[in-house]
Amino acid sequence: MKQVLIDRYGTPWDVARTADVPDVGDPGADEVVFDVLAFPINPADLWFCRGSYRLKPPLPATPGAECVGRVTAVGAAVKHLKKGDLVINLQRENWAQRRKVKGDDAIPLPPGIDLEQAAMVRINPPTAALMLSDFVDLKSGDWVIQNVANSAVGRLLMVLAGQRGLRTVNVVRRAELADELKALGGDIVVVDGDDLAQRVAKQTVDARIMLGVEAIGGAATGRLADCIATDGTLVHYGSMSGEDPEVGRSNFIYRGVRLTGFMLGRFLAKRSPDKIREIYAGLAAQVMAGTLSAPVDTVYPIEKIKDALAHADKGGRNGKILVSPNGLI
Repeated sequence: MKQVLIDRYGTPWDVARTADVPDVGDPGADEVVFDVLAFPINPADLWFCRGSYRLKPPLPATPGAECVGRVTAVGAAVKHLKKGDLVINLQRENWAQRRKVKGDDAIPLPPGIDLEQAAMVRINPPTAALMLSDFVDLKSGDWVIQNVANSAVGRLLMVLAGQRGLRTVNVVRRAELADELKALGGDIVVVDGDDLAQRVAKQTVDARIMLGVEAIGGAATGRLADCIATDGTLVHYGSMSGEDPEVGRSNFIYRGVRLTGFMLGRFLAKRSPDKIREIYAGLAAQVMAGTLSAPVDTVYPIEKIKDALAHADKGGRNGKILVSPNGLI
């Protein structure tokens, strides 16, 4: 079978290659085997290839935190899956034609779900959902502020917040995104800048914003912290700038703003396998209904992984870059 390997860290499309490797074999009693139908290329995958991600396994290594697959074999002890089921996988190393994983790591999806959308269910939708639910007890009418609002997580967060009656302030870098994001459900769209807190206060009529979510780092974290109300919470879940958060100490000392962090695996680990399956079932139902979706730009075969990685790293795309290892989408 074919599998993507990196033998060294560096420029992703230079270090990644498609290799022929032995098949995964039959499942053990508590395992399942599935064919990988599609996987997306996420920013974290590019960081992984560069060696700048938090995980640096021994080389050669296989990237890939997400995929959708179809079960081909089920171990005798696995009761929640059967052959032919669609699944996502909670484990990594998914850039391959076939995977063998523990049964609890394979999460069932409903038949008929769009495969391109299913490939992107594993990370971004629960990230948006859990950041809205796990930090602040928000009520209908409350405000949430986020930067990176045009990202996949940002767009999903707008939709999920709107479903709960929450209102969102969405911070972007380009003013021309405003109409598109408002059409998606964003209440206020503002361009980032040094006077962000003053402009947000004016547009929200000095609303108490108790939750912010932030994925840039550096001074951008501080600008969002300045928008948060006294005793509010700012959740840092990524660092597109590559910089640590910079927040003025007065936000902590005088206003009691709480700066904390989010990593999906850590928050899922607090939940039972049944609860995790319940979370994904709810999100998959929304994908089926068309209320949650993310744009896709191009689908590549696994043999073109270098081209796919180069494309994923470019600006100006119209959505995610996906790879179809078995040519089935």
